[in-house]
Amino acid sequence: MNKAITDGLVLTPAIFANGLDVYSRGDGTVGSDTYATAINAAFIPADQDFGGALELIKTQSTQKLRYMGQTPLLPGCYLRITAKVKAISGNLPSVRIAGYPALGNGSRVGGLTEVGSSVQLSSYGEVVEVSAIVGSGQRNGVDMPWGTEPVYGHFGLDLTGQNGGVVRIDDLQIEDITSAFVVNMMAQVDVRDFGAVGDGVTDDTAAFNAANAASDGRQVLISKGTYLLNGDVTFDAETRFEGKVTMPANAILQLRRNFDLPNYIDAFENEEIAFRKAYQALLNNADHESLDMGGRKVYVTGPIDMQAATPERTSYATRRVIRNGQLEAASGGDWDTVTVTSNATYSPSQARKLTNVTNIANVPVGALVSGAGVGREIYVRSKNVASKEITLNSPLYDAAGTQNYSFSRFQYMLDFSNYGSLSKFVLSDIEIQCNNVASGVNLAPSGITFHMRDCFVSRPKDRGVTSIGGGCQGMFIDRCQFLSSEDSLNVADRTTIALNCNANDVKIRDNRATRFRHFALVAGQNNIITGNHFFQGDTVTNGIRSAGLILAAQHTASVVQGNYIDNCFIEWTNEQDPAPDYSNEYSFSSLGITGNIFLSGEVAPWFSYIVIKPHGSGHVINGLTINDNRFRSLNGWIERVERIDTSFADMDFSRMRNIEMSGNSFHGVSYPVANPVLVEHTQSSRSQNWTVDISQRFPFGGWAIAVDSITMDGPIRNASNAAQFTTPYVLTDQGPNRDLLNLVWNTSVKGSIFLQARMDKR
Repeated sequence: MNKAITDGLVLTPAIFANGLDVYSRGDGTVGSDTYATAINAAFIPADQDFGGALELIKTQSTQKLRYMGQTPLLPGCYLRITAKVKAISGNLPSVRIAGYPALGNGSRVGGLTEVGSSVQLSSYGEVVEVSAIVGSGQRNGVDMPWGTEPVYGHFGLDLTGQNGGVVRIDDLQIEDITSAFVVNMMAQVDVRDFGAVGDGVTDDTAAFNAANAASDGRQVLISKGTYLLNGDVTFDAETRFEGKVTMPANAILQLRRNFDLPNYIDAFENEEIAFRKAYQALLNNADHESLDMGGRKVYVTGPIDMQAATPERTSYATRRVIRNGQLEAASGGDWDTVTVTSNATYSPSQARKLTNVTNIANVPVGALVSGAGVGREIYVRSKNVASKEITLNSPLYDAAGTQNYSFSRFQYMLDFSNYGSLSKFVLSDIEIQCNNVASGVNLAPSGITFHMRDCFVSRPKDRGVTSIGGGCQGMFIDRCQFLSSEDSLNVADRTTIALNCNANDVKIRDNRATRFRHFALVAGQNNIITGNHFFQGDTVTNGIRSAGLILAAQHTASVVQGNYIDNCFIEWTNEQDPAPDYSNEYSFSSLGITGNIFLSGEVAPWFSYIVIKPHGSGHVINGLTINDNRFRSLNGWIERVERIDTSFADMDFSRMRNIEMSGNSFHGVSYPVANPVLVEHTQSSRSQNWTVDISQRFPFGGWAIAVDSITMDGPIRNASNAAQFTTPYVLTDQGPNRDLLNLVWNTSVKGSIFLQARMDKR
């Protein structure tokens, strides 16, 4: 590259024969004294070595000669200034190339090297050539690295040493030798050519941005060195890192042309730091909607506070994706659970508050709360140290009063909880390898449509995906695998949970989860849970099983469809109700369980696949569909597929409404149930009052409180064996267990009927 050729720049100073009025005795600036009138200078037209030459008598300790023309300095260009000098008589001086670095207004740029190496003249008549190179970058061979601040220079030479000597100087030469420093300059620019130092101390931000501005589509090379960037840097061109960069947390590096994690790893030479900085760039770049990890594995030594990686943002609501890579928790990292015990007061009138919390400053936001009357997956959503108040993600069911609470803060590989809100964020094709030392993902306290798809959460120590607030609103969990760290443990010894959610409209679809304590706790409404396979068994004979899916909203308005529910059960509970007794509400309502495969093996006979667990009295079922499911128990029969867990309270069977259970298949189940149930009854001895036993035929042990229809199977005959054309009336919920129906005829009769009975009223 040669700017004199490509851009027509005039670099070489005017020859002495044209006059000495353009040669300064000072720095070459406008108004400085020239040699045109100097008594110690003369033009020699016919020197035997130089032709025309300037003869100069040294009269000052530093005798300066500067061309007053403005030699342009361009970023990335390197100029060589050359002078030929010979001593004529008198004392022998030393000679060096020198220059004046100027801003556009002519003022000097301070702090720069302005002279080249000095050469001592040693004999008379000997022609000595001196030269120096000036350019923007600190590169080997550059005598005067001036960076990009100077716009032009005044160049010439200095005579130093003893005065009184007479020298002759040939015409000065200035040439562009950039090609000697930059290989294939047409395809690549180097940040060092724009003033980058690369010593890890000097701030090279301006040089990097200048290199980007000059790249014009060419590749930018970050040559070997450590470059400190204290400010934001954007590269619009492709980059290649031979050196590395360091940046403070609030400075952003944008690699717009090759935006992916491998390039950030090249830039920072540390995978974890590179991941943080690439994520920061993702949230501050309108040109890229996703960060491709390029299939790379990133070893994580401690929780990644995703908000701290983007300190310029406390919330975010534009769709962004991290995809195609693996995060692996390093053993020996900073993963210890923080546990704090504090005394606090709970009042159901402030259902999501703990007040008068002692030691509140040490209670971590995002900690799991445990204590008497506290349901599962209750977390600290936020805290107010001044008022000693903690806000919870959900209410407590039986904790009124003052007691000690335990707060356990798990450590998550990806922790979004310090954002105020995060929406439309996607993790795609990511393996989060927790290695039984870390938990997986912690969501922001608010936001909508967080999405995990085609991801693996492997061996979490405590939790796979946690929502400490409302950041799970509209969440999608699709085609993910949750692989437990507790495979070898019996069910009773497991503590890990794959995921929880508190807000509404969650979609959990086509996932697979292995041997957790629970697969999912879903506390919101209007959820779709479909196509999942979650299994939680062990090899203990007559072993207990834990809930695979916990529905913690009474009016759940949710669909559980097409799942493979293996050695675990669905538990429907109101453990997040601050007033758990029934009080003029929908109660347990609006749930559809359809088309699922339920399978178990080696379980206790009392095991059931669908369990309703009211935490207060007076509740009813008010809208439940259990249709077209396949129930099968292996290696031992179970009594029934559904039951009420009465650990806290039973239900009011007199007010059941809108229950539909039909089309299911039962294998290894002692009591297949349905509602409505079709009963065949034969009365072999004549009676006016027939008793029809519905015991163990209704789901949940329901009462026989309604009859839809009665159909005669052949004639009903009286004592004379004459067919009777009559219909009985029905007395419902008879007997001590309310599971008998009495059919009352107008006379004593015998015969057979089909009767469709119900445990509910429409």
